[in-house]
Amino acid sequence: MTDDATDMVTLTSADQESDAPNQSGAIAPDTDDLTITDNRDVGIYEATIGGRTAAGLVYNQVGNRVILMAASVLPEFRGKGIAGRLISGVLDELRRQGKTATVSCPFTAAFVNAHPEYADVLDPTFPGSHTARHWRGH
Repeated sequence: MTDDATDMVTLTSADQESDAPNQSGAIAPDTDDLTITDNRDVGIYEATIGGRTAAGLVYNQVGNRVILMAASVLPEFRGKGIAGRLISGVLDELRRQGKTATVSCPFTAAFVNAHPEYADVLDPTFPGSHTARHWRGH
């Protein structure tokens, strides 16, 4: 997995858009309190910490296949492993539900390449980006 945030989309939250003072120097809540929810209305798996949005994974569902399109972590939560925990949580849930994933997000593809234990979740016909296809046969 890379630490290159350029592969991620920008995620905004109500916390950031409020009139609250700049929180860039604030300490983020304990990351052990991470909760992942599926916001089906907008097609985003959301990770929250302490009731605050920390990260998101944009998706689209086609039948039993979920296309993972873009991951993002809000700046104050970056560098804490939140993206990896979100992606692994989503892939674990897709596996439990018997769904497959197509990976078009470069960051998520790098995660799958670094964690071959998720290769079975990739859709055999449409695994997604070139880097994710590396694990298709494993």
